[in-house]
Amino acid sequence: MSCSLVFTQFSSSSSVTVTVTVTVPPLMESSSFLFDRERHVRYLEMMYSYLPSDYEREDINRITLAYFAISGLHILDALDRVDKEQVANWVMSFQVHPKDTDDLENGEFYGFCGSRTAQIRDGTDLSRNGSHLANTYCALSILKIVGYNFSSVSSESILISMRKLQQPDGSYMPIHAGAEKDLRFVFCAAAICSMLDNWKGIDREKAKKYILSCQSYDGGFGLVPCSESHGSGNFLVPYQLNWLVDAYSWKIQRAEILTIHARLSGSGGATYCAVAALRLMGFIEENLMSRSTLSSIINVPLLLEWCLQRQAPDGGFQGRTNKISDTCYAFWVGGVLRMLGAQNFFNKGCLREFLFTCQSKYGGFGKFPENLPDLYHSYYGISAFSLLEEPGVKPLLIELGIVDIAAANR
Repeated sequence: MSCSLVFTQFSSSSSVTVTVTVTVPPLMESSSFLFDRERHVRYLEMMYSYLPSDYEREDINRITLAYFAISGLHILDALDRVDKEQVANWVMSFQVHPKDTDDLENGEFYGFCGSRTAQIRDGTDLSRNGSHLANTYCALSILKIVGYNFSSVSSESILISMRKLQQPDGSYMPIHAGAEKDLRFVFCAAAICSMLDNWKGIDREKAKKYILSCQSYDGGFGLVPCSESHGSGNFLVPYQLNWLVDAYSWKIQRAEILTIHARLSGSGGATYCAVAALRLMGFIEENLMSRSTLSSIINVPLLLEWCLQRQAPDGGFQGRTNKISDTCYAFWVGGVLRMLGAQNFFNKGCLREFLFTCQSKYGGFGKFPENLPDLYHSYYGISAFSLLEEPGVKPLLIELGIVDIAAANR
């Protein structure tokens, strides 16, 4: 089934009428599958309490794993399974503090570490404090979820030092030295400022300019300018640092991307991170598609076409052209459509059917149909059902990645 959507895109000097033809996958036959909320709750509760040994190599990302489990339980309206005070105290123990205010000018980032491993350093070398933008995003998200009073968070230290991570082109590095810079960390910076309700940590105009430079010819966004459009948002799988010990000193060496689950490959947070960051910074209005005229700083018709083309014949979403459907893209691409106000333009019935094939009998979701579940895909599978307004599942503030009511906590 095909349908045509006609838009008029306005800029400061001209207007262009664009017709987008979208092929919507046919609705599959109805299934007897149901969203198994109780099993998902038990799965996430287990992951919150006792991480399997396969996750040992993810120790440096422990705070991110906690975010998946705790935020997932909150989405499922099961936050009562979590000791909120204990969680808050644990998260706060990862914040890095400067010795004095003068240290805020030394170029280091004073955010949150991802684990105890990242806190290890040589006492004589204070140039590596282990904090990271992505881990700071996860830490603040957890604190929002459990209702922690942010007056105890060293917001000024985070924001002042984070501003120094912004590059001349508007992008961000996740740490103060020797790291890549791309859209993932622009999103993290915008989300951190939003949660702290203070925008001194980012030059929004420079960040906007960088984001716009990443929109590709096909409408999607690449991680960096002139790169392939990508629908995934693995900004929570940062290029991390591997902390290696020898007999004489602590050494930090670059490592391959650490995966959040057993076999997750690294990928960019391009399209989701671009749109979410622009929304958080106030550059994109809510529900654009409901307006009679379409005026935006990005090419919305082309972006919409790119997103809708990511729904595959099996009903799931792919992250890039010619890739197979994957559970997590239901959120990454579906979330972009939701932020644009285009959630009714794709086939929700097909998407539900695909997600049910990835739902595990043990609880949680796998990457592909009939795969064993992992924490990363379980979280984003559950988040996708929030987008689909599943009964018993709380609504998300899509651009921030946490439940609406948690996002409102100050």
